Amino acid sequence: MRILVVEDEEGLAESLRRGLSADGHLVEVAHDGHTGPDLALALAGALAGGPYDVVLLDLMLPGVNGYEICTRMRAHGDTTPVLVLTAKDGEYDEAEGLDSGADDYLTKPFSFVVLAARIRALARRAGAPDRTTLQAGDLLLDPQGRRCRRGAHEIELTARELGVPACLMEQPGRAVAKQDILDEVWDAPHGIDPNIVEVYVSSLRRKIDAPFGRRSILTVHGTGYRMASGYRSTTSPS
Repeated sequence: MRILVVEDEEGLAESLRRGLSADGHLVEVAHDGHTGPDLALALAGALAGGPYDVVLLDLMLPGVNGYEICTRMRAHGDTTPVLVLTAKDGEYDEAEGLDSGADDYLTKPFSFVVLAARIRALARRAGAPDRTTLQAGDLLLDPQGRRCRRGAHEIELTARELGVPACLMEQPGRAVAKQDILDEVWDAPHGIDPNIVEVYVSSLRRKIDAPFGRRSILTVHGTGYRMASGYRSTTSPS
């Protein structure tokens, strides 16, 4: 895979470059928020031969911070998976990173083995074939195309944000436990607090429900969540 590392701690950036290169990846590095957006927005292929498969992004960068870089990428229609690397471990920091468009979040210090597994998981999700379009009322999800639409309005969601409602919509009318959502959507769920699902549901409600006066993700107290009635699914033609 081609991986972009945007990390201002040069020792860590070099360690990541060496480790990921040893795993067979092509790695490019930027050390600040000025060069970071330029590199990240070159994903269309202008930079050294092609797009990136994953971006590893530090949040606390000199110049433009990681939140802004991620926001700019998504505003330009760039859906490349972004894994945030940060020393900030508060739940509001994590929520802000996810709201900015990040797909995953890893707190420093971290295990390289876990990092490598997270990268593989992001790449699998980004390239996994899925021929089903899911629908609940006027909410449509296209997991393969990584698209979400409420009526005529396109809604930008990260890969994991798409995965949570997809998990619920695939089980219409059924209450799905947080642990089951975690097992389905997170490729390496062991050791992750199931309450992280609440962070994603809160973010999703702000994006897919609140602006449209809807209430589609329902809390089932003592269990987890379910999708409101009005579900149907259609299978794309071959």
